This record gives sequence, structure tokens and C-alpha cells, in this order.
Amino acid sequence: MNGAMVFCGTVVHSTKNEYMTILEDTVIGVHHGKIIFIDEPGNVRTLLQAHNIDEDCVKHLGKHQFLVPGLIDTHAHAPQYPNCGKGLDSGLLEWLEKYTFPTEAKCQDPEYALEMYTRTVNCLLRYGTTTASYFATIHYKSSTVLCDVIEKMGQRAFVGKVNMDTNSPDFYVEDTDESLKETERFIQNVIGRKNNLLKPIVTPRFAITCSMKLMSELGKISRKYDIPIQTHLSESLNECEAVKKLFPEFANYTSVYQEAGLITKKTILAHAVHLSDCEMALLKANGAGISHCPNSNISLRSGLLDAQRVISCGIKIGLGTDISGGYSCSMLDAMRMALGVSNVNSIIRQNYQPIDYKQAFMMATLGGSRVLGLEDVTGNFEVGKDFDALVVDAMTESSLAGVEDCDTMEDIIQKFIYLGDDRNIIEVYVAGRRVV
Repeated sequence: MNGAMVFCGTVVHSTKNEYMTILEDTVIGVHHGKIIFIDEPGNVRTLLQAHNIDEDCVKHLGKHQFLVPGLIDTHAHAPQYPNCGKGLDSGLLEWLEKYTFPTEAKCQDPEYALEMYTRTVNCLLRYGTTTASYFATIHYKSSTVLCDVIEKMGQRAFVGKVNMDTNSPDFYVEDTDESLKETERFIQNVIGRKNNLLKPIVTPRFAITCSMKLMSELGKISRKYDIPIQTHLSESLNECEAVKKLFPEFANYTSVYQEAGLITKKTILAHAVHLSDCEMALLKANGAGISHCPNSNISLRSGLLDAQRVISCGIKIGLGTDISGGYSCSMLDAMRMALGVSNVNSIIRQNYQPIDYKQAFMMATLGGSRVLGLEDVTGNFEVGKDFDALVVDAMTESSLAGVEDCDTMEDIIQKFIYLGDDRNIIEVYVAGRRVV
């Protein structure tokens, strides 16, 4: 069978009922990018014969190697990559004005965008991010350049041309009608590529920089093309106060988006740190998901999201790097920071149960796929899903994750989550194609 691969060894993933399941002796078969069987190693020969697969297609993982699903970044600002690790002495709104908007404005030059986006996507892939939801910029042309780069490198992604028509600097703002026109033009461009891995997404930056007319029309565009929406919500207290002053007629921040038709089952809300119980109920009722960006929330001192609260409320939650508010492109960093934020919550609150590493792993994989509406396509290993996967080696020569003979496979996986980096990710697959 042409295009077939078979992996034998340890498989780690999340399921509907378990945050993490470790299958130490497992066989996964892949054909044309999709998982065609998952079985026990003793059945390998029978499986190969049944599916007409040559034995040369079989790869046996080493003692300290294992498969995990591709990591899913539910919130990343592709044009901000050059700013990673820079300007984090500022609060959110000051940081946007001083660092972010000037950097994004450079993407008016498509040649600059090409060079920069190539570095961005390469970085995320090296760290095992097989799927990302990207904010581009307000520029049509350079947003299509980001799509070109993603297609060439083979990543799975949502890409949104950013919208902002008010309360923005003169050098980085749009006319409302032009913004809507260019957004539809961009959506049609992406749809016209007929690439199953690449999807458009409606992307109003946030309520401060978008008029109600713009947001409402974007809600209509989302419904017209049946595509998802991404934006920011309640990232910092100063932001929440600004939205309250701009939209005093609404009970809360979330209600502004609700009025504009932006709170749907296909909506991804980045941060959502400072939400009332009423707002949480609104998200739950409409099926919207939250992208938890702990590195950014700590780095810009925006607040401490209570991830356990989100999970217990039954709201979809994934993790985001939020580069460059978050200084790392690594979803491993996002997992660690999520654990750190939850631990801080347990220190400052009585009788609080922090999330554990298994929950963080779930949020970086299956949880992210749910937030992005891709749970039937990717996020874990099930027959019929695309093979988005990382081959991890905990004992590469330069690895920082020291492994002892007494370590169980669960110990090794924990060490990878807490200590691993791109040096431990030796292969990356998206829909069966090896991209790293």
C-alpha cells in the first residue's frame, strides 16, 4: 500500500474520558495521512497483510521514544514574532501602542512579511505545533503571504486578516467599509486554495479597536461563509474598564460581542481572565471556547485565569502561546505556565485544586482541537482522524530531560512536559506528511 506508515511503541494521548492515556505497546497504521488502525503489537503481521502494507513501512520506536498528538496553539500573533522577549516591562495597552502596532505595521511590505512569517511558522513547527490559529495583520496582501508560507511548510492553520477601525494609531487603522471588503476578499482567497489544512477565520482584534458596525458586519460574514471567529476578551482589568467606557449600554464585555453576533460555537476567545459568572454562563450556552494564554497573562501582568473553573463549567478550553505577549513559541512552555498559574491560584485561594500535568497536556492537544472545532479531525489518535503527531525522544544527546533506569514511562512523559524542548522532538507529522 503506497503512502502507508506503521509505528510500533508507546502512544500517549487524551480521550473523551481520560486527560492522559499511556499505551506502552501499541501499533498505529497510517495511510494517505489518516489513521487506519490502532492495535496491539502481536497483531502486526496480520494487520500488514490485511491492509497490504510492506514490512519496510514499519517503524519501531525506541525505549525512551513515544508518540504524542501534534500540539495545538489556539492563539498566536504571527507578525509579532520579532518582538518575542521584548517590551514586557509594559502593561497590555501600553505594550500594544509602543511595540505591537508599529511591528505589525511593517507587514505592509510583503517582502518583509515573507521573511518574518517564514521564521515564525518554522519556529512553531520545530516546537511541535502542528495546528495554529493565527492573527495576521490588517493588510490583505501580507495576510495571503502568511497563507503561502503555511502551505509551503505543511502546517494546519486558521488565518485571520485582522480588523480594527477605531481607537488605533493613524499608521495602523482601517476604514470600516474597506476593512469589510478586504476581509471578504481574503476569505475568498483562502477558500479558493482548496487546502483542507488551511482555513480562514474572522478576526476583529478586540472591542476597543472595533466599532459596533464593524463587529456586527463581521458576525454576518462569519455566518455567510460558515467560518469561525477569533478575538480577545477580558485580558486585563484596564482593558475591561476601557470597554465599559466605550460601550456603557452593555452589562459586560462579553455582551458587546454577543450583540454583534460574535459569540457562537465557532468562537475562540483569547484570555477571558476576568469573567463574571454571568459571562461564563453566556459562553457555555453559546458553545464558545477559551484560549488560555498563561505566559502572556503573567508576562504582561494581565491576571490569573482560573483554568479549573473553566473546565468545571464545561466550557471548551485550549492553550495559546499568544506570541509575543507570550515570549515563547513553545506549547510545552504554555503547558508549564498553565501549571504555574494554577499553582499560584492554589496558593492565594483556600481549598483550591490546581490543574495537573495531564490536564495541561489535554488542553494542548484534544482540548485545543475542541476549541478550534477540529475534534473530529485531530487532537488525539483515533481511527479515521488525521495523523498529526510528534515522535518524541526523551534521551537525545543534548536533552535536558535526564532519564533514569528506574523511571516509568509516566515519569519520562512528565519529564518531557516539564523539561523537554525542540531537541526532544525528532519528527513532526501533519496529516501524515513529515514536516520536521
